[in-house]
Amino acid sequence: MRKFIGLTKRNLLIYFKDKGAIVFSLLTSLIVLVLYLLFLKGTYQDAFDSVLEEVQGIGMLIKSEDVEAFINVTLLIGMMGSAMITVPYSCLTTIVKDRESRIDYDISATPIKRWQIILSYFTSAAVSACIMTGFLLTAGLVILNLNGGILLEAVDILKAYGMVILGSVSATGFFMTMMPFFKTSQSSSAFFGMLSAASGFVIGAYIPISEFSETVQTVCNIFPATHVTVAVRNILMRGVMDSFDSSIGGLDGGVFAESIRSAFTFNARMFGNDLGMRQSILYIGAFTLVSIIIMIFAYSKTYRRK
Repeated sequence: MRKFIGLTKRNLLIYFKDKGAIVFSLLTSLIVLVLYLLFLKGTYQDAFDSVLEEVQGIGMLIKSEDVEAFINVTLLIGMMGSAMITVPYSCLTTIVKDRESRIDYDISATPIKRWQIILSYFTSAAVSACIMTGFLLTAGLVILNLNGGILLEAVDILKAYGMVILGSVSATGFFMTMMPFFKTSQSSSAFFGMLSAASGFVIGAYIPISEFSETVQTVCNIFPATHVTVAVRNILMRGVMDSFDSSIGGLDGGVFAESIRSAFTFNARMFGNDLGMRQSILYIGAFTLVSIIIMIFAYSKTYRRK
């Protein structure tokens, strides 16, 4: 076990000692933040206002601070969802670099068992993603609280951190199955560029997924990160949505809340059907299990004794 911990620590240090790798792994989250400051906040506000126009007569009942909290939480969720994709991938590129520089030969020649080598890469990437995404969540909650309250109970915050762990593990499992296909660090870096560009759209950080066609929504929701983002949205928005309902006092019969959930994607949609939060979590778990099984077969001969 000591050998496994040592190898895991080595992989973690490779990631966290490279400041450039940390910055680039959070690049999509930083892009979401910059775009939010430039125009995304206005886009979110316009989408919210369009819902208000559809449900006439309640605009005066909605508190402006609740709207501000809703839009700010939307930003936080987009940044977290992006980080849960890019951070584990960035950390897992160590596999490609080790293979390219023949370090995997040296590792395989040691007394470390093969499954420990594979698990060390998996664990270090998942832990890295948990740390970085958890940091974003913590910083976001602190800032939201300083700006007037987060409207969340302690159990909601714990659930959010739980989804960070689940999302980090699922994304790591998925990307572990892809790493054997990259023969050089250049090819993995090129794919990372495409991944960074696409991840914001896949999880709905730039545009709500509900704006896409049924086919595109299904494609986006194939990836577990999208389901994780939807689950986090339901958790972190619970307090704000309850405040909306309290302000309206049931005068709309729940139409406004339903319109918000539809416009801002509170349910993953696949093949024309909406999935509830429990179904999304089951999907994430099943996807992760399948990824781990594929990972075991994919690496079963990679780290054999040289």
